[in-house]
Amino acid sequence: MIDNNYKEWLVDLKKRIKQSQIKAAIKVNTELLQLYWDLGHDIVVRQMDTVWGSGFFENLSKDLRREFPDMQGFSIANLRFIKRFYQFYAETVNHPQFEAYLPKQIYSHRTDGKFKLAEKQDITIRQQLVSEFSKSPISKISWGHHILIFTKCKSVTEALFYVQKTIENGWSRAVLMNFIEADLYSAQGKSLNNFDDILPAIQSDLAKEIIKDPYNFDFITLTALYNERDLEKALIDNITTFLLELGKGFAYIGRQVQIKIGKKDRFIDLLFYHLKLRCHVVIELKAVEFEVEHAAKLGLYMLAINDQWKHETDNPTIGILICKTKDEVEVKYALENSTQPIGVSEYELSKIIPENYKSALPSIEEIENELK
Repeated sequence: MIDNNYKEWLVDLKKRIKQSQIKAAIKVNTELLQLYWDLGHDIVVRQMDTVWGSGFFENLSKDLRREFPDMQGFSIANLRFIKRFYQFYAETVNHPQFEAYLPKQIYSHRTDGKFKLAEKQDITIRQQLVSEFSKSPISKISWGHHILIFTKCKSVTEALFYVQKTIENGWSRAVLMNFIEADLYSAQGKSLNNFDDILPAIQSDLAKEIIKDPYNFDFITLTALYNERDLEKALIDNITTFLLELGKGFAYIGRQVQIKIGKKDRFIDLLFYHLKLRCHVVIELKAVEFEVEHAAKLGLYMLAINDQWKHETDNPTIGILICKTKDEVEVKYALENSTQPIGVSEYELSKIIPENYKSALPSIEEIENELK
């Protein structure tokens, strides 16, 4: 290209790239992402591919690869990704031409042809990311992770959910892809609950994050006529996988935990302690459709745990009721009537053995004895 504006900008860009290479010896990932962020900013704000035509990315790629032959990331495809990276997080709804790049739930048309914000929270997040990129969570994960996230997610809020989970859990790109395809964002924190009404705001938000709906129990196999005890035993037999399904922070305390209420001994299906929430978590399993009585019984157990187990530094106990199916209206009424913080979720189970095959299958004990 012979355009003087392009040449001047290219000289400045090369200078910035060289500076970033020096800094990259100390902070490789953050500096690389900052470089991509700034480059994406230039391309979008200056509308370079519009001003210089369809060949812009091809020419820019050739120029940068010629100057920096040992540096990865300047292919035509990656330069387009860099543009999308900045647009996804930074673009506000102030120009109609960017409509195609914005998550659909962020805007809607008005009769005057302008945009009306539908998710102010998403736009606020964008503005914060633009002004404080180096401090934001998006500077903490790899470029490969970013490509997965901004090409698969529908909103900044959803994207930041996966960014934060990647940081917290150290997910590889393969693991991240699996969780995105399983739509963890939609499942986590979507159970019916009364946390906002009962818990303080901070604890309520955290509590909603740890609960999924539905839970996926495909890692266990049961017969067609299984009951709660069968389900409970199968989960504990697969406790490692079960803890992964529950999410980060759950510490297993016990199964069929005995507590005394009045003169009667009661038994809690599963008891956990959550390290981040700093509270006990009582889980009741129901292999049937949700009934109002289930929530009442769970609330009773939670009161007993608060009275008998809770330390003075602990937060109030949280209850999770996991049932086969639920009627959302019935659950809503039951939770409104409860004084305890409870979440109600369903579970999914695909590996069912017909009852008439049960006797034909060897038990674990039989297999072990045969091997001996």
